[in-house]
Amino acid sequence: MNYLTYLVFRAFVFMFRFIPFRLLFGLADLVFYLVYHIVGYRKQVVYDNLRNSFPEKSQPEIEAIAKKFYHHFADMLIESLKAFTMSEDDVIRRYKFTNTDVPDGFYKQGLPVICVAGHYGNWEWAGIAAGKQMLHKPVGFYKPLSNIYIDGYIQKTRVRGRSRLAPITKTAETFKTDWGEPAIFYMVADQSPSSARLAYWVDFLHQETAVLHGPEKYARVHSFPVVFAYVKKVKRGYYTIDFKLLEAEPQHTKTGEITGRFMQMLEEVINEHPEYYLWSHRRWKLKRPNS
Repeated sequence: MNYLTYLVFRAFVFMFRFIPFRLLFGLADLVFYLVYHIVGYRKQVVYDNLRNSFPEKSQPEIEAIAKKFYHHFADMLIESLKAFTMSEDDVIRRYKFTNTDVPDGFYKQGLPVICVAGHYGNWEWAGIAAGKQMLHKPVGFYKPLSNIYIDGYIQKTRVRGRSRLAPITKTAETFKTDWGEPAIFYMVADQSPSSARLAYWVDFLHQETAVLHGPEKYARVHSFPVVFAYVKKVKRGYYTIDFKLLEAEPQHTKTGEITGRFMQMLEEVINEHPEYYLWSHRRWKLKRPNS
């Protein structure tokens, strides 16, 4: 059954190879209409998240952001599927790293780097686009799928060239691996942790928020500098990525300091264009345990 599912998935993805983006974004408009107006996919979650994050905004303003988010969400679905059959050069043309000076400086010192990012803009193309645009060896983390055939296909297509994927179940081993050259470890680190007690707690978008402790923990343990990746959507199907220094010497920071700065940077980015954040995620489902 798993293999049959894999074959159906491959056939579906294969069709995207021959469809140009201008037609795919027409399909995305249809997906938006179905998801927003017909299915109402996680509408309650999206609207609750927006109201709690922007208490100063009126209901019409919240509705306008929500609709823009669903349009972007539909674009992301199409872009993610198209990525399976796009060439590395085509992805790079649409997903440009505009400032790599900060991580490049650490590479020249022989230092690996941890790159933190949020579920903002398009994070799916990073593994394909990074190999030719970074001096560091790109290593991304992903959650393995139960279908081993689809999982294997994703490992082959979600990264190209020098880039590599590592399962999140082997995060500690990944940081200890000799990659043959300094690596940059990409961590999309704004998802809700599995444990409230092990999380760092910060004020994020007017809400007490549980944050993963992994990026900061590994940065401090291994003394790896930390950078923040700011993804900007230029227009449909086109993005730029700018790297900003978050911490050069994490071993000298206090517990929670790096995490707090990361979430502050992410909040500033979201406030600029909130429609590009993943509002359908149940980000604030955890509550701080009683002390």
